[in-house]
Amino acid sequence: MTPLSLNTHSGECLRREKKMSGGLNRSSSGPTKNILPPQELLDDLCSRFVLNVPKEDQQSFERILFLVEYAHWFYEDNSVENNPSLKSLTLKEFTTLLFNNCDVLKPYVPHIDDIFKDFTSYKFRVPVTGAIILDETYERCLLVKGWKGSSWSFPRGKKNKDEEDHKCAIREVLEETGFDVSELLNEDEYIEMIFGQQRVRLYIVSGVKEDTYFAPQTKKEISEIAWQRLDELQSASGDVISRGVTGLKLYMVAPFLASLKSWISKHPPQVATMYNKPPKGPFSVSPVMILTFTVWKAKNSNGGIPSIAGERQPSKTIPDVHLPEAQPVSTFRNFRFDTGLILQAVDTAFSN
Repeated sequence: MTPLSLNTHSGECLRREKKMSGGLNRSSSGPTKNILPPQELLDDLCSRFVLNVPKEDQQSFERILFLVEYAHWFYEDNSVENNPSLKSLTLKEFTTLLFNNCDVLKPYVPHIDDIFKDFTSYKFRVPVTGAIILDETYERCLLVKGWKGSSWSFPRGKKNKDEEDHKCAIREVLEETGFDVSELLNEDEYIEMIFGQQRVRLYIVSGVKEDTYFAPQTKKEISEIAWQRLDELQSASGDVISRGVTGLKLYMVAPFLASLKSWISKHPPQVATMYNKPPKGPFSVSPVMILTFTVWKAKNSNGGIPSIAGERQPSKTIPDVHLPEAQPVSTFRNFRFDTGLILQAVDTAFSN
């Protein structure tokens, strides 16, 4: 049998996933919750996301862990959602479980803590790009809040391997807000800062109408999108401030504000200011909300599990694997996959 392809979710891939999910549901005899994924599902995820990829993506644990992260996203966004009895796992829990149940990865289980620690460090060196989206008056900027936690940021994300900065920014803004900035983005207008070993570049995209429709294109990544008045945000003093005047947590917003306000002073808006004009949008706006108003927000279901307000959003697209770009580092014990073992495991998996 031909191995499953990583870059497709149609045909046999989806049929197998549906079959497994359906099988798991049928085998459930009661309201059992939080069961661990069965071996069949773990084998499928390992085969789909770790084994069946180009050899160059199997040459270091850092790159392999990005593949495991893709598998984790797929598990959370599809397997758990289709079968709520499955336990939701953190990336560390999922990584440990996959290593313990994937024959190719089992030999490295004793080193899992070091491998995960190195991967976490590696992620903080991957360049990040995104956009600072301003309204027509340059009085407000668009912020997004992550699915977990309470911190706000400009829409942004890590670069894929060989991806250009501006193309990464366009992709990440589209994923996190549903808004295509490709026609408005100027490659020469950006603010760039270095945090530790990570470069963050945010392109300034101005003149966006306040009644523009925003909604993330991915599941369980963004919980809220809102316009925020710039004059209610405070620039960073020292390192990074934790909160703005309105109480929002702004760890990754404050450091860019001084440069942004300087840019605005040199590029006056073409539309006159509208200090107290209530914005348009799907949410009613009270006087208290004029400083910060939400244009999209996830809602809670009866069971307390966050779900998407309005129509259900598609899950993260698992692309052809283009792993994030970062400076090369020495890998854990100069790790190399045993290709023969991989092929043997694949043959065994599909011969049963």
